[in-house]
Amino acid sequence: MTAIRLYNTRTRAKEDFAPSDPGNVRMYVCGPTVYDRAHLGNARPVLVFDTLFRLLRHVYGEDHVTYVRNFTDVDDKINATALARKEAGAEGTLEELIHQRTQETIGWYHADMGALGALTPTHEPRATAYIGAMIAMIEDLIARGHAYAVDGHVLFKVRSYPDYGKLSGRSVDDMIAGARVEVAPYKDDPMDFVLWKPSDAGLPGWDSPWGRGRPGWHIECSAMSYELLGPSFDIHGGGIDLQFPHHENEIAQSCCAHPDGGFARVWMHNEMLLVEGKKMSKSLGNFFTVRELLDQGYPGEVIRFVMLSTHYRKPMDWTAERAREAEGILRGWRAMVAEAEPTGPDAEIVEALADDLNVAGAMARLHALAKAIAANPQKDCFYEKGVFLASARLLGLLEDGMGDWARGVDLSGLADKLARLRAAAMETKDFAPVDALKAALIAAGVEVRMSKAGVELVPGAGFDPARLEGL
Repeated sequence: MTAIRLYNTRTRAKEDFAPSDPGNVRMYVCGPTVYDRAHLGNARPVLVFDTLFRLLRHVYGEDHVTYVRNFTDVDDKINATALARKEAGAEGTLEELIHQRTQETIGWYHADMGALGALTPTHEPRATAYIGAMIAMIEDLIARGHAYAVDGHVLFKVRSYPDYGKLSGRSVDDMIAGARVEVAPYKDDPMDFVLWKPSDAGLPGWDSPWGRGRPGWHIECSAMSYELLGPSFDIHGGGIDLQFPHHENEIAQSCCAHPDGGFARVWMHNEMLLVEGKKMSKSLGNFFTVRELLDQGYPGEVIRFVMLSTHYRKPMDWTAERAREAEGILRGWRAMVAEAEPTGPDAEIVEALADDLNVAGAMARLHALAKAIAANPQKDCFYEKGVFLASARLLGLLEDGMGDWARGVDLSGLADKLARLRAAAMETKDFAPVDALKAALIAAGVEVRMSKAGVELVPGAGFDPARLEGL
């Protein structure tokens, strides 16, 4: 069996991965708060952990991996969005409008992440379906002396958990000095965080021992992961922005509620996303949702390729130039394996992914395999192409359902025309028509390959079929 090594944020070291139960490898990844479209940064953890999900399924078997990614469908931002709709004249109660908005947003999320080739997790729990489990966990924390109720709120006692801060590597006192914490009269300590808060008549709420209210954000993931994966599981993932306070708080409340469990054994965090070298920001005009990029004509497969080209623990820079390069590479690869059937992935690619998701190493090996196939045009390379296709699909690339953008381009007529012009030029020594057609093809993003064997035209980076009209 392939040996997997993963970087554990909690220990700050790369470790051999040994699941507690190889028959059921369990992973939890924090999902979106469903109040609006997913932006490009939201897609990065989806693609990182989708790649890990694919690797785990390859190594342990598709039926032996459980992947949970939640939807936070109770949140102040969701409430505000629904309230704005109601004030604008939308029909229905606030709760009905909230449900409509979350349903709509979850549908968008599935469509957008599906366009990027992300597999559907095993479970996609919604927070509102686990309110009872959250209340039960909060009651247990109070009974164990780790939480207290006051004025309709329930708060977690941070100092009751001695290991608080180990994930982020900071002491509680340092956090108080450096972090923005909510100072409230009902808190015993500034670092104590909310497990439950009251809801007035105009907001969604559920009955509880502490009055009508709704859960705090952190308790949601702890309750859902416990219900679906148990008190101990193998991997917990998410963006580095969630390391503190969300993941730190998850650890504290979960370990205190279930002291015999270990909660997550391996913590993995992906770094943030940049756009053209700058932090994505609406004020800078470089803020994109996934849907906006798709609507601008960027194929989902191209977005995935670019997003995976940087190691997950390094900042990833989205640029238009990288997208153009990715499009050209993927067009060439799709043309190369057009008639191939996938066999098994290349061992070196599997080993690269098993080394803390070294996608750059896997991509380099894919390029080497493609070069070797191209160097043997005299043979069909059927087996080699099958290995290449299987290897690319381990990365979520070259899937059948993602290739429509690269299909439907027949350049054979233009190739024949260029070949005829070249043959005539060999007689007349007037190569101006050849050069003119060749320049027009290159301007349209077509790679022109001319040899003694003939003329081959391949759509390349920035291919624009509209510019071929009239040629």
